[in-house]
Amino acid sequence: MMMMMMMVMVMMMMMMMMMMMMMMMMMMMMMMMMMMMMMMMMMMMMMMMMMMMISIKQIGEVFEQYQKARMTFVQTVSDLASRPNNVEYLDSAGVLDLLRPLLSDVVPSVQHTAAIALGRLANHDERMAQAVVHKDVLPQLLCSINKQTKFYKKAALFTLRALSKHSPEMAHVVVQAGGLEAMVICLEDFDPTVKEAAAWAIGYVSRHNQTLSQAVVDAGAVPLLVLSLQEPELCLKQVSASALCDIAKHSLELAQVVVDSGSIPFLARSIANPDPKFKRQALSALASVAKHSVDLAEMVVEAEVFPQVLIHLAHPDELVARSAAFVVREVTKHTLELCQLVVNTGGIGALIQLVSATKSETRLPGIMSLGHMAAHSEQLAMAIIESEGVTALTLVLLTETEDPVREATIWALGHNKHTPALTLVLSTETEDHVRAATIWALGHIGKHTPQHSRSLAEANIFPKMLQLYLSPESSEDLKQKCRQTLKLVLQKCINISALDPLLYEAPPDILKYIVGQFSKILPNDAKARRLFVTTGSLKRVQEIKAEPGSTLMEYITIINCCFPEDIIRYYSPGYPETLLDRVEQYQPELQDMALNKERRNSSEIPDLTLHLHDK
Repeated sequence: MMMMMMMVMVMMMMMMMMMMMMMMMMMMMMMMMMMMMMMMMMMMMMMMMMMMMISIKQIGEVFEQYQKARMTFVQTVSDLASRPNNVEYLDSAGVLDLLRPLLSDVVPSVQHTAAIALGRLANHDERMAQAVVHKDVLPQLLCSINKQTKFYKKAALFTLRALSKHSPEMAHVVVQAGGLEAMVICLEDFDPTVKEAAAWAIGYVSRHNQTLSQAVVDAGAVPLLVLSLQEPELCLKQVSASALCDIAKHSLELAQVVVDSGSIPFLARSIANPDPKFKRQALSALASVAKHSVDLAEMVVEAEVFPQVLIHLAHPDELVARSAAFVVREVTKHTLELCQLVVNTGGIGALIQLVSATKSETRLPGIMSLGHMAAHSEQLAMAIIESEGVTALTLVLLTETEDPVREATIWALGHNKHTPALTLVLSTETEDHVRAATIWALGHIGKHTPQHSRSLAEANIFPKMLQLYLSPESSEDLKQKCRQTLKLVLQKCINISALDPLLYEAPPDILKYIVGQFSKILPNDAKARRLFVTTGSLKRVQEIKAEPGSTLMEYITIINCCFPEDIIRYYSPGYPETLLDRVEQYQPELQDMALNKERRNSSEIPDLTLHLHDK
């Protein structure tokens, strides 16, 4: 029994063990199934993650491609816009509508490249600039400019400059849109290249007229420009000096603002800078200040710019020499004292060297400076004569074809006596405006006294002036200057040999001055009267048809009173015909002559009958 119970127990235990084993196997199977499910889930998750990664990459590639496409587009448009022949095609393709949204692009490089492209399009011509403005680009271009990168600021300032340069109206549009405030903000930037772009844009706005320059002053730009003038960067100095020049040139008040900002000492020191462009801008700014009044000119002189300015008249860069001549011209035009200061530092010799050695535009302010000096004083005019100034000016007049220089030279010669340098200008200059200035200068040189006028006569300049006055190719301004100079100088001329040739060529409005001089010379000079007859001048005077009671008729009457009546009749028009008529009308009295001769002969025969009777 016990055995059976034990066996039953053993069997039960075995069954329990088997059940436990089965349960364990089932659990293991369940665990395996769970592990398989987990593995499957992990695989599914991995697949999902891989799919997500592929999608993100694709999306990133799409955006990257879009960004690259935008960048490629703006760079290509910017490059194409730099060539003028492409601008019209870009405009017709609607490029402005495509560029405008890119100014607010999320990528900074796209923004500033789009701004550069717009600037290049606007820079092409005023029509394109107006199209840029009409597309309402300016508000978007200037939006939060102070928070933008330096590259965007420079690009935006370039666009503002391109818009402003075309006309005062376009510059006014830029100012009204807030462009001027943006320029001033950028002028305070720490980056010197941004300051340079801002100063450049301000110069383009202010150069147009006084109103725009006043707006620049009101915006507070002048003190910042003076500070920029003191920066170490050369390019920033150059554009700052140029902007100050553009502001000061318009009016006395604006020039005074530039002076009050303390710019003169810095501009004066800038002349010594070795860079030619900076020299030129500094000299131009000083000239723009000096031209408005005596006080401002004296402030420029007190900055000790002389004799440095005169030294720069011989600078190898002609633009520097020209700018230096502008300073001399603007200083000398005011007063005798300022002229004397320039002369005392060697101004006459330097100016004559400039007139003789340079061409056209470079010599023009030098010619006018000589004219201003001669106009102020006959002593200074004589100093120009003695320095061979007339020769230089005359050489200009004989070859220059531009009216203003020709006019200025004749004007200057009208104030002097023996100036070979001016004569030289009058002979070689081929630009009309240079001739106009030369004539103007010659007029001021020769107008003072007979000694001054003789220098022009000896240079044989009167026929050239008369030729220019009569030429249909000469401008009205040139003709007016020729007439005025001839009037001034001929009224002082007592050189008969110079006046004689003019009698045959001069029109009535010039002829009266020539005949008037003869009427002053002949009554007191017997040799001159003899020469006047032998050269045929008396005959020419008799041929002049003057209105009774006119000034010219009065002069002719005075001349006729200097000679016997039979001489006047002899040289009067028609007198040979009158003599021939008298010959034809004359009746010879030959019978009376023969009878008289017979009587004379008979009275000479002796009476023979008386002799015979005596015997």
